[in-house]
Amino acid sequence: QTDFGMEAPQAGGRLPWVGGNWKCNGSRESLQKLVVDLNASTQPAHTSSAAVEVVVAPPFVYIEGVQSTLRHNHSHIAVAAQNLYHKSGAFTGEVSVEMVKDLNIPWVILGHSERRHIFGETDELIAVKIAQAIAHDIKVVACLGEKLEEREAGKTREVVFTQLKAIADSVKDWHKVVIAYEPVWAIGTGKTASPEQAQEVHREIRQWLSGNVSPSVAMTTRIVYGGSVKADNASDLARQPDVDGFLVGGASLKAADFLPIVNAAGAIATTHTTKAAL
Repeated sequence: QTDFGMEAPQAGGRLPWVGGNWKCNGSRESLQKLVVDLNASTQPAHTSSAAVEVVVAPPFVYIEGVQSTLRHNHSHIAVAAQNLYHKSGAFTGEVSVEMVKDLNIPWVILGHSERRHIFGETDELIAVKIAQAIAHDIKVVACLGEKLEEREAGKTREVVFTQLKAIADSVKDWHKVVIAYEPVWAIGTGKTASPEQAQEVHREIRQWLSGNVSPSVAMTTRIVYGGSVKADNASDLARQPDVDGFLVGGASLKAADFLPIVNAAGAIATTHTTKAAL
């Protein structure tokens, strides 16, 4: 059971955010069951003072059905597209920003490592997509992160800051952006960055935003962690002061795995507000 909502931002005005990226998984039947299970969640007493913004990203062929079912029973769970193209036209197999807007999809995931490293998307293309999504009033989950060989070579900051600069140069309204730090070596591998490793990079992202965009953007922009997030590691990650939630892959495909992660994020507001008061 989970408290979804928009009432209780944490210190700095950052409402905890959890996304479920269903990727290229599921069938009509399995995703209908998942939606039923998500709709059955209610507000437990232990998170009554906290709230979490929750977004799920189904495969595009199922997105309208998922959205209509969630909206019918559970309007506080939003839906995201997993990708979009920045214009319409002769682009076989793509889904344009105008199509996503036409379906009233409020969020899109852009820059995911699988788009970067499997489909060859560049920082420049991702930046154009982000700019067009925001221009069409679609909120963006902007993903970045380093590969294992880059971390081992001591290039994490270089890689992350290069990706972050391309993102920042394309953003006109930071209220429409969540940054997702996803170390590539931890996505779908079972490996997870330690809470200390995640916090280190999240802190450096926030410091970069402060120095290169503005202190207010740094304070208010949500930076979430992704990379083999599970119920048994979410709480430790959520205790880190610069971790504002999660982008969840495989563990979002079953409500019994996903909802405890949402609950862990729900504790962020109370935990971080308490720390800020000490």
